[in-house]
Amino acid sequence: MAAPATAQTPDAALEHARALLRSTPLIDGHNDLPWAIRTAERAPRDVAAYDLRERTPGMTDLERLKQGQVGAQFWSIYVDGEMKDSGYARVQLEEFDIARRMIARYPDRLSLALTADDIERDAKRGRLASLLGMEGGHVIENSLGALRSYYALGARYMTLTHNVTTDWADAALDSARHGGLTPFGREVVHEMNRLGMLVDLAHVSPGTMSDALDATDAPVIFSHSGARALVDHPRNVPDSILARLPKNGGVVMLTFVPQFVSTEFMAWEQQSDSVWKQLKATVPDSAERRRQHDSWEAGHAAPSATLAQVADHIEHVREVAGVDHVGIGSDFDGIEHVPVGLEDVSRFPFLFAELIRRGWSDTDLKKLAGGNLLRVMHQAEATAARLQRERQPSTRTIDELDGPPKT
Repeated sequence: MAAPATAQTPDAALEHARALLRSTPLIDGHNDLPWAIRTAERAPRDVAAYDLRERTPGMTDLERLKQGQVGAQFWSIYVDGEMKDSGYARVQLEEFDIARRMIARYPDRLSLALTADDIERDAKRGRLASLLGMEGGHVIENSLGALRSYYALGARYMTLTHNVTTDWADAALDSARHGGLTPFGREVVHEMNRLGMLVDLAHVSPGTMSDALDATDAPVIFSHSGARALVDHPRNVPDSILARLPKNGGVVMLTFVPQFVSTEFMAWEQQSDSVWKQLKATVPDSAERRRQHDSWEAGHAAPSATLAQVADHIEHVREVAGVDHVGIGSDFDGIEHVPVGLEDVSRFPFLFAELIRRGWSDTDLKKLAGGNLLRVMHQAEATAARLQRERQPSTRTIDELDGPPKT
């Protein structure tokens, strides 16, 4: 439930928000810019051509990051779980390469960050702390050695799944083959804890969320999710899981994805997907199929999600889990549609202004902006230091823990 509105005018609330974000680093949990560079129409994979010093065709560039007062950013290192290719590892390594070249190209503005202390250091230096987060546990290809190698390249979180159920964890948008995590899936969580890599439960099924909370020694995150009580989308977090976060210490980083934020937009998306599936079954020519689907969308305009609805999700998580367990995870450059008022990375202060008008205190806003995530990182790093004293890197395999693959 929203707090009562204050007497601040819109301009005064925005000025207040900007002043607050000058004093505390705003940490965004999820931005897909590396994938946008990889798939750029004009020069795919060309970091120099996708010049962040200029206005980009997407939602992110240096000037708009400055306007949005972003202090730290998790850049998503994403690989499509349904990709038909030579294997996920090659594409994953190319994504690391793109992200790290992007960060290195702007040393006066961006700095690779690996720890919570790095974020705080970069905030003092006026540079945007750039962290890397892997989106989809399929990329480790059932190998704990690969997991450790990705950590060495800079990955500081991994979503246990993307949209496809893996051999060891159920995804939110796929079949629940395991009822959550398999024994090997729990070993993945344990090894992530030992490394200090945050366990990201965005994209996983409620069963996997629950099993991961049972298995983990460190706080978890949801890098870009919404509240399922407000929008019944399978990607959102149920209240039963939110209620467990105080004991775990984790953070839900509320996203701007319209279908997770707005029930009306979710219904439109489902209808659009249904039309597309019907066209795939009946129209052999791919260009004609796309033309007909574009024509349908032109005649059935998508309803608008709004900044206020994002604020509603933030307030719901605060109400159920507590203010120590909320954060921001936009998913900019990973979405085709955006909420009205949150069109790109320049707009973060407007969300904070909305919460100020709803009566949020500066103390709570600083927790939302990044304080909660910094706490989680410090705790995960302390847990890793302890576990590394207690045990060696795991050499367990999926065949050993789960048995041979079922045919």
